[in-house]
Amino acid sequence: MVCGGFVCTKNALSALNIVYVLVSLMLIGVAAWGKWFGLVSSIRVVAGVIGVGVFLLIVAFVGLCGALKHHQVLLFFYMMILFVVFVLQFSVSCACLAINNDQQHQLLEAGWNRSKDTQRDIERMLDCCGYSSFSYNETCAASCVKNRSCSKVCADILQSYASEVLQFVGGIGLFFSFSEILGVWLTYRYRNLKDPRPNPGAFL
Repeated sequence: MVCGGFVCTKNALSALNIVYVLVSLMLIGVAAWGKWFGLVSSIRVVAGVIGVGVFLLIVAFVGLCGALKHHQVLLFFYMMILFVVFVLQFSVSCACLAINNDQQHQLLEAGWNRSKDTQRDIERMLDCCGYSSFSYNETCAASCVKNRSCSKVCADILQSYASEVLQFVGGIGLFFSFSEILGVWLTYRYRNLKDPRPNPGAFL
């Protein structure tokens, strides 16, 4: 059977959802690994990453079941959810690529002030103290505090990495957003293909 027929579309949709399953398991595993080894102490960050992984796993499971069984209802809901995710992810990815330095600074400062756990993680990993200013009378998780050799605040280091990180996140987000719109197209096409099995009710 030529590619574009029932079997080929089914296999392509199944393979795409298997990739989503692997990505979701990787997200859950990385978040759990980071928490287990103390790399990330913020429960909100870990819970957020695990939540995204679980959501993606559920969506991929729905799509995989719908593809294997040619289930019209599952495929419809999968297609709608995937389209909504595509719109959101595409918008966020474009925003990451278009954000300027002033906006980066505002976002970094807002994120810094939101969580004390995140502040300690950044100070410990980057060996810096404070966001834009620091006094040795304040608490800091960086190792440089012990010998009073802290020479940089965290804002300078974070700002130097922010552009590269946002470009990377935006590029990865765009890549996966196009894979999602591919999934929407495959699902729409697959729903309207006749199952070649001899069962007369297979299309229902």
